[in-house]
Amino acid sequence: MNPGSVLEVRGVTVRFGGLTALDAVSLAVPPRHVMGVIGPNGAGKTTLLNVLCGFIRPDAGEVLFGGRRHQVRPHGLAGLGVARTLQGVGLYNGLTALENVMVGATCRATAGFWSALLALPRSGRDERVLRGLARQALDRVGAAEAADARPTELSYGMRKKVALARALVAGPGLILLDEPASGLSEIELSELGALIRDLAREGSLMVVEHHMDLMMSVCDSIVVLDFGKVIATGTPREVQDNPAVTAAYLGAAEASEGSAE
Repeated sequence: MNPGSVLEVRGVTVRFGGLTALDAVSLAVPPRHVMGVIGPNGAGKTTLLNVLCGFIRPDAGEVLFGGRRHQVRPHGLAGLGVARTLQGVGLYNGLTALENVMVGATCRATAGFWSALLALPRSGRDERVLRGLARQALDRVGAAEAADARPTELSYGMRKKVALARALVAGPGLILLDEPASGLSEIELSELGALIRDLAREGSLMVVEHHMDLMMSVCDSIVVLDFGKVIATGTPREVQDNPAVTAAYLGAAEASEGSAE
């Protein structure tokens, strides 16, 4: 038991037929903390995120948000104070960047986003509130100039910023970032790292990422998965110096080289 944890995972196991994707995984994310989740391809990182978001129900174990057990469902994440970004950007191409971010703030409106967007009765105040929150979120991630553009008109890096703004706008206590660094330039990576550390002053983040330099610079702690098991947990330096972690990554590299021959 970890009193005060924003998120606690206890002995979570997931099986797909004869494959064990997660094997008794346990971890805890404290308040205002950045936890990284790393591991070779196929280690179970995305499966873990899908369990946390309610897309997959574990065969064993439990997930607690704010110290309480919940029957997690994807549409109920915002109500638990949780937001997630996707590996793909996942924006609506028919909406502007501002409107895409407004979608993420619907839990803070009484009439709802679609009522506000369509100017239905009693939606005027909500529409103003949502737009204001969305503009603040875009400004927070450095994408204010993209507000009136549609996703197809934006660079990939800017679309990633819009997606992150959509996650931020509801004011979550926990943000789950799935491969946030993929496709970013060195400058954008530096900006992302600074933003993650800034966000940790207000809430917690779990970051699943392959970019080791970013993870070592922004994470307070790192959990390493390999074949669905936690093989190491600790500070970035402790994980970096752990022989089991080195062996897991070297083994994955050797397997990849062997399959390419």
